Amino acid sequence: MSLDSFIRTIPDHPKPGIQFRDITTLLLDPEGLRLAVDGIADRHRHDRHDRHDRSGGLGLVVGIEARGFIFGTAIAYQLGLGFVPLRKPGKLPGETIGRDFDLEYGSDRIELHVGAIAPGQKVLLVDDLIATGGTAEAAVLLLREAQAEIVECAFVIALPDLGGVKRLEQLDCKVHSLCEFAGD
Repeated sequence: MSLDSFIRTIPDHPKPGIQFRDITTLLLDPEGLRLAVDGIADRHRHDRHDRHDRSGGLGLVVGIEARGFIFGTAIAYQLGLGFVPLRKPGKLPGETIGRDFDLEYGSDRIELHVGAIAPGQKVLLVDDLIATGGTAEAAVLLLREAQAEIVECAFVIALPDLGGVKRLEQLDCKVHSLCEFAGD
């Protein structure tokens, strides 16, 4: 069964003309959830390394709030790696660095704990969906500010017609998605 068959489309949400790709149906199904987590984790099993050797292969999985946490922590567990959350403002208790970004109807910010990622450490950035790419671009720029080396930006779903994948590729990021929905 293909992964996209587990994803429900809700027309006209949150506004008319939008085809909302709902992952809750994928999360409800053990096979769908397994396919999503393994689909990303399997690509990186050969890259992982001992967490104390920060000069080697993939060292951490980084997830974007909030749905990136769902997939990112499971992928980190599968790979035997630690997980770093990128959070909205005021959610992390320690010293943070952050990056502001524009949304369709306003702006937002994501933050990272200072010292969570060592300079040069290789990370896998994970989120559920890439659409216009504003949040993912902010995450990439924030990780680069922390001097992380981004091995790949991985998504369960891509909406390629909205330009987010190209936006990340223009930042010289390797981008992978498990399924795509064209025309959204």
